[in-house]
Amino acid sequence: MTNLMTNHYEAAAVILFGIGFMNLLLSRNLIKKFIGLNIMDTAVYLFLAAKGFIEGRAAPIVTAGTTATVEKFINPVPSGLVLTGIVVSVSITAFSLALVQRLYKHYGSLDLDEIMQKAKKEGH
Repeated sequence: MTNLMTNHYEAAAVILFGIGFMNLLLSRNLIKKFIGLNIMDTAVYLFLAAKGFIEGRAAPIVTAGTTATVEKFINPVPSGLVLTGIVVSVSITAFSLALVQRLYKHYGSLDLDEIMQKAKKEGH
């Protein structure tokens, strides 16, 4: 139980990922599926940010004339990965929602099973 209290960000990330994954698997509505995918993305970003943070350390910005050792700074790579992931996630979400809009205009439904049945009837 003490590990859960010290790693509460990681525990929250795992819970969020589970919620998003279950939403992705169990929902038939395409927009709800993409919401689940975005929740999973957010969980991964939270996990990376939590792993990249070290209590008592600062951002790796060194000004001229100061001496600093590596042990005083955090690793900037997880923060860069999170920022890059957010940009990619927003792009994928926008593209996916545009595809969902086109599917709705063509098939008149957001239900994935119904869209698949109508597509099979059309011969696609």
